[in-house]
Amino acid sequence: MQNKNTFSLRGQIVDIINETIFPGTVNISNGKIQSIVKEDVSETKYILPGLIDAHIHIESSMLTPSAFARLAVVHGTVATVSDPHEIANVLGIDGVDFMIENGRTVPFKFYFGAPSCVPATGFESAGAVLGVEEMEQLMSRPEIHYMAEMMNYPGVIFKDEEVLAKLAVAKKYGKPVDGHAPGLKGEEARAYIEAGITTDHECFTIEEALDKIKYGMKIQIREGSAAKNFDALVGLLHTHPDKVLFCSDDKHPDDLIKGHINLMVKKAISLGYNPLTVLRSCILNPVNHYKLDVGLLQKGDSADLIVVDNLKDFKVLSTYINGEKVAENGKTLIEYQQTDTPNHFNVDQIGVEDLQIKGSGSKIRIIEAIEGQLITNTILDYPLLENGFMVSDLKRDYLKMVVLNRYKKDKPSIAFIKNIGLTNGAIASTVAHDSHNIIAVGSDDALMVKAINTLIESKGGVVAVTNDQLDLLPLPVAGLMSAEDGQIVAKCYEKADALAKQAGTKLHAPFMTLSFMALLVIPQLKLSDKGLFDGSTFSFTSLEVA
Repeated sequence: MQNKNTFSLRGQIVDIINETIFPGTVNISNGKIQSIVKEDVSETKYILPGLIDAHIHIESSMLTPSAFARLAVVHGTVATVSDPHEIANVLGIDGVDFMIENGRTVPFKFYFGAPSCVPATGFESAGAVLGVEEMEQLMSRPEIHYMAEMMNYPGVIFKDEEVLAKLAVAKKYGKPVDGHAPGLKGEEARAYIEAGITTDHECFTIEEALDKIKYGMKIQIREGSAAKNFDALVGLLHTHPDKVLFCSDDKHPDDLIKGHINLMVKKAISLGYNPLTVLRSCILNPVNHYKLDVGLLQKGDSADLIVVDNLKDFKVLSTYINGEKVAENGKTLIEYQQTDTPNHFNVDQIGVEDLQIKGSGSKIRIIEAIEGQLITNTILDYPLLENGFMVSDLKRDYLKMVVLNRYKKDKPSIAFIKNIGLTNGAIASTVAHDSHNIIAVGSDDALMVKAINTLIESKGGVVAVTNDQLDLLPLPVAGLMSAEDGQIVAKCYEKADALAKQAGTKLHAPFMTLSFMALLVIPQLKLSDKGLFDGSTFSFTSLEVA
């Protein structure tokens, strides 16, 4: 990588603070911008501050922070506001420390938060618990920049004692609190926001976003691998550009190779939005909201900047962080880092008999997955019975789904789901938000058992199986992340993804979609290791309809 010496960049300078674009020269020395000279230059490329992902779970890329950075800088990302909620659910504070320490091994600006909901609910089994005492321990640390998403919105609204105590810790240290309240509007939204919640990335309609903005909240427009809300919310750039931040939330490795926040920028500009407005949303707004130490291309700032060909095609030519060139012409200049593989796994292999569930002839509640959304619907219908047992119904696409506790030996929890689409295979994963137990779905019990046992043997990963093929991406770091380089991980993931699609699924990101089917804090019907859960009533419900 380029050393922190003295050098200059010439081109069209994008000043997002003063909302101007002018030709000139940026002079850099020892990682800082020494001066910006407005002058005629022959270069037509554009120089602008680096991009920021305002809310992401690095773990969902299945990469360690250091490996994530290697891919992200290619697309002009210089910083992330990162919620280590996933690894915290597995390893607690030790997991948060792992993310911070691993992130420090590379020239990239990770801003980690303190996960506020570990476990996310009391209706699932996680590998750790972070209470008020742990929040105090984390929030007092300077390397923790905010309190990560408060998913327990009922606890906020109904003034749960522990939830309010956690929020008080954030207030004590003057650090912002991220939100997570899908569908919340009206007086409930007001109560949630007035408790000190400052952002939300879960809005899926413009009406919901405007309602939350009305009460003082900022909206993170999300475009991830599974949940995509950009099209529904991009209009906020017209009406409330100062209230908008861009984020990905969850980004799988194959998608990260293709692009990151740069794709959202390019799309917004192609729709006719002012490039300066777009760039302020994904650079200036997160810097101001989270008080990030990220340069904004002003004299005296850290030289965190990118060079692009133009503001239409938005091809990233080079990326600099603290004056170091970390990417150039589509190639990363950050070196791969070896990593430890901390984990938490304690479960025995299972047999087909463990997945058998008797039917009484009654209707059952079936989860209806929705492409591109985390929310689900509920279907009431009769299951297919064979020899008195409920089985996957391929004609109606009612597939059996399983969640198995990976932290201690227990019986699997079983439900049925529509719109996964597998006809001759099974997929399984230990990336299963938010407690990251083993989740699987398949066309028959034997293939599901094969998939689940493969993960138990490897102590984590994502796997697709058919009768004659198996593709596994091992995830030895907490059952969430690979220890390998991003390019290798992406290729392994692509093979498993391709086999899943060969087995019949039409979903864009089947593993990502599956991972959210255990996310109880997103309505409506989900499955935890303890049973079928109704997110609209925030309580367990029965598989069979009485």
